[in-house]
Amino acid sequence: MKKINFIAFFVLISFATVFSQTEEYFDAPFGGGLGYNPGWIVPNVDIINTQIKLLGIPEFSNSGFYTSGISGFMYLGFLKQFRAGGFGFGGSTSNDISISGINKEAVYSISGGGLTIEYTLPYVRNWGISIGTIIGRGSLHLDIYQNKGSESWGNLWSDLSSNTSQNIHSSLINSYWFATPTLNIDIPVDRFITFRIGAGYQFTIGDKWKLDNDVDLTGVPSDLNADSYFIQTGIFIGFFSF
Repeated sequence: MKKINFIAFFVLISFATVFSQTEEYFDAPFGGGLGYNPGWIVPNVDIINTQIKLLGIPEFSNSGFYTSGISGFMYLGFLKQFRAGGFGFGGSTSNDISISGINKEAVYSISGGGLTIEYTLPYVRNWGISIGTIIGRGSLHLDIYQNKGSESWGNLWSDLSSNTSQNIHSSLINSYWFATPTLNIDIPVDRFITFRIGAGYQFTIGDKWKLDNDVDLTGVPSDLNADSYFIQTGIFIGFFSF
């Protein structure tokens, strides 16, 4: 239902753009820039929490975690109001615990990058209000660690050869394609600096999972994916004329 509401929101904005021909139009925006993008992403971690709590590891928060990225864009002179660019981001969260001398940790990380295509609403003066999408490639990693603390060189190889090692590391990896509808508001300080606040929802395609050294992982629940809401902010340097 949340996805449906989010899509409907962007559809309404698109219709408003199409049917607002009676509004006063200003000169098309132009320029472009490069910026740093702190953000916050909210993936669904319920399935992961069900598993890691069986190991005694504290559950991940359902409120999301911090991300950071870099993006840039440039207005296309031959298509008024349209701009294109690129966006890359990454972030992670982790929880750990020590039980009877055994250290356990779970690390959830997500990253991605792609092409951005946006349309800036033409009836807004001075600010840039844009709807668009990011199309690209991303990956979700879940790393599980278990160890007993410090280890000697000799014992490491001895434990491995006898299959008695308590040092365990399992890495679950899901690589996917994504399409992310976005809404961004750019507020210029002057012609050379602008601030951004925006939001979107990442839709992912691809349920192929790998384990450790590229081993196929089967039977992964279909609901375990990187579909997620996100909020981004940013500061851009360049030349901007909204």
